[in-house]
Amino acid sequence: MTGNVLYTATATAKGGREGHIRSSDGVLEANLVVPKGLGGPGGAGTNPEQLFAAGYAACFEGAVRFAARQAGVKLGPDTQVTAHVGIGPREAGGFQIAVKLEPHLDGVDPTQAQDLVNTAHEKICPYSHATRGNVEVTIELV
Repeated sequence: MTGNVLYTATATAKGGREGHIRSSDGVLEANLVVPKGLGGPGGAGTNPEQLFAAGYAACFEGAVRFAARQAGVKLGPDTQVTAHVGIGPREAGGFQIAVKLEPHLDGVDPTQAQDLVNTAHEKICPYSHATRGNVEVTIELV
């Protein structure tokens, strides 16, 4: 980064995957629960994978919308992005995540939609930049 930080989000976690999170402004606050798929009780609460999926989906849709504006493409009202974040063991030990993004670009033909998604992923989205080379990310237009 060039040092020109435009915004910094701050959040604190206490208690790990079975604790609580809170943003510094109090807008985001939630209990954390280990999902049943990871051997936990599940139940009312979120987890880091859900939070990452929500963040990536929102960021990626924003990047797609930015790419569309730059290309002069109008997106329909049902444009959305769904992110699936999976977690599992690494061969080298520990755990890793994998991401599948499912963008739906309402009212855009598939070829143009693919071009916009590629631009968003390769040039615009900070989540895509952060995960590149570290996390398997697949993108499938729906």
